[in-house]
Amino acid sequence: MNEKKTAERGYHHGDLRGALIRAADELLAERGLEGFTLREAARRAGVSPAAPSHHFGGAAGLLTEVAALGYAELARRLIDAGKAGTPAERLKAQGLAYVRFAVDFPGRFHLMFRHDMLLEDAPVLEETTSAAWDALERTVLAIRGQPDRSELDAEGNAMLIGIWSTAHGFAHLTLDKKLARIESCGSDADMLETLFPAIIDTLWVKKLG
Repeated sequence: MNEKKTAERGYHHGDLRGALIRAADELLAERGLEGFTLREAARRAGVSPAAPSHHFGGAAGLLTEVAALGYAELARRLIDAGKAGTPAERLKAQGLAYVRFAVDFPGRFHLMFRHDMLLEDAPVLEETTSAAWDALERTVLAIRGQPDRSELDAEGNAMLIGIWSTAHGFAHLTLDKKLARIESCGSDADMLETLFPAIIDTLWVKKLG
């Protein structure tokens, strides 16, 4: 089947562009960044190898769309986790949501921070990244007793970056199985349900009183 007929079939059944994004997302989930190729993504979507470049301009354009999916899902989880409880409880819930996202979507998670592989100025990436960042920022504002949507000062920004770094680092250690070397850490479930909340308590919550 030639590309024109394949494209017509794709559009007839829905969205060929969306099919390519889904194929790339599935490929990353199965094989990671090292196993990703445009050719394989095209094959899975049922189009010619030239189709991804036609629709996205190349690998960076297609991977940017997948990264945006990741940020959108991360933002959704962070927003949900930040809806209830005290600011300290929200912080702990959002930290857990961040790590669980990485565990659930390791392919997306690793891609999202590979700026060398993405179109950083793409509007969809900027919009979804901001949504995730804003969810954490609102919790820091609440912790500091500032109105929602106000501007963080230097100390507030330092706290925001520190909280993000804590969750991000723990997520990477979990995915890389580095914590498994520490016998007292227990299973992955134990680390998420017990160890990580204890880290948040020690580094942030207890200091907040």
